[in-house]
Amino acid sequence: MVVKIGPYISTQQSRTIMSKTNSGALAYQQQEQGYRDKALKMYPWVCGRCAREFVHSNLRELTVHHIDHNHSNNPADGSNWELLCIYCHDNEHNKFHEFVLYGGTTEQKVAPATHNPFADLKALLNNPKTK
Repeated sequence: MVVKIGPYISTQQSRTIMSKTNSGALAYQQQEQGYRDKALKMYPWVCGRCAREFVHSNLRELTVHHIDHNHSNNPADGSNWELLCIYCHDNEHNKFHEFVLYGGTTEQKVAPATHNPFADLKALLNNPKTK
């Protein structure tokens, strides 16, 4: 039985869309678990930024960061991965986000001011015309 949901899709189409969406999410989770397991076997359980050490009880807080920010780039040698704690991982993505928005993460150097507003103050104070 095909029942229309709204003017555009039927329940059958809705089920197809939902199954594709769920299978896509499931595939991503499987891919993520695959490279996470590999990275945890390859690297010591230490955050690459703050050097926090992890054990089995808190291992869920250790994440795999893709250095080039491309989650599809998962070389077998792990050269695009680094293990970061959740806090350092968030910080790393914030730095990347700021770079995309503002063009850099470092403070831009500003040339020093060359104008001196008080350069002629003594001459102006001693000028008899202004008194």
